[in-house]
Amino acid sequence: MAPFTNPQSNRLQAAYTSPQLDRTFEHTIHSATPNPSDDNVKVKVAYLAELRKLAPVLQNDINVFLTERMEEDKKAAEAQGRQLSKEEAKEEENYGEEVVEDDA
Repeated sequence: MAPFTNPQSNRLQAAYTSPQLDRTFEHTIHSATPNPSDDNVKVKVAYLAELRKLAPVLQNDINVFLTERMEEDKKAAEAQGRQLSKEEAKEEENYGEEVVEDDA
């Protein structure tokens, strides 16, 4: 999944593709798209400021979607009688946390 800007539509987009589902996340960029050869710093600063503001919003949208997908997958696996392995249970318990392994 890679974010990109599309100059024709003036949107910040990210595409999610899997065998079961494709999804596009996007937010409209309201600032004028700067011309690379233009020296208008105010236009460039406004555009980049809006991108900086929209990037974490886009990331949050993706994280919410992926969390929902993970929960759906987990429920489907449980409905089929599949239990989490010890490794998967440990990963889920520590999800989002930095875990330092003991080498002792």
